[in-house]
Amino acid sequence: MQEQDIIDAVRAAIPDAQVEARMEGNHAHITVTSAVFHGLSPVKKQQMVYGALNQAIASGAIHAVHMKTLVPGA
Repeated sequence: MQEQDIIDAVRAAIPDAQVEARMEGNHAHITVTSAVFHGLSPVKKQQMVYGALNQAIASGAIHAVHMKTLVPGA
C-alpha cells in the first residue's frame, strides 16, 4: 500500500482531514488532524481512522498502524 492510498482512504472517511502518512514495509505511520475529532475520546478518534483503513488491514496490506489524531489549533 502506498502513502497516497492511505491519505485518500482517510480523507474519504474524514473529508476535512489533513493527513500525513509514511509506510515502512507494511507498517503505517499516520498523523490525522481534523476538527471532527473535537470532543471525541482518543479511542473514538482511532476508531474513525481504523474504519477508513479497515479493508487494507483486513487484506494484510497494512499490518500495523501507528497513529496520532489531532484537533487543529490544539
